[in-house]
Amino acid sequence: MNAFLLQYLPIVILLAIAAVIGVGFLVAAAVVAPKAPDPEKLSAYECGFNAFDDARMKFDVRFYLVSILFIIFDLEVAFLFPWGVALLKMPHQTAVFAFWSMMAFLGVLTVGFIYEWQKGALEWE
Repeated sequence: MNAFLLQYLPIVILLAIAAVIGVGFLVAAAVVAPKAPDPEKLSAYECGFNAFDDARMKFDVRFYLVSILFIIFDLEVAFLFPWGVALLKMPHQTAVFAFWSMMAFLGVLTVGFIYEWQKGALEWE
């Protein structure tokens, strides 16, 4: 059993070093970072308007459009790279199906991007 556990020793050492480095960075940032709190810096900021106003107030829909745009590109990157790597190792029939499935997915994302573009989400005043 002892020889079996020794195989995991490099992983335990790596985790310990990572934990020490992580805690070290947190402590160093708390000690070294300049501390200049002011009301503006400590105030809550969300969606471009004051968080303490009425919950039923109207605000610009562009915030939603920008978040949708982020999701479009985030999903595209999150799925495209692993798919491209896996596509090279697939049998021919599966690769053809996977290719056209991804083209359909990218088509849907392109429709979302064109919608955002037409609504003016990419143009800020």
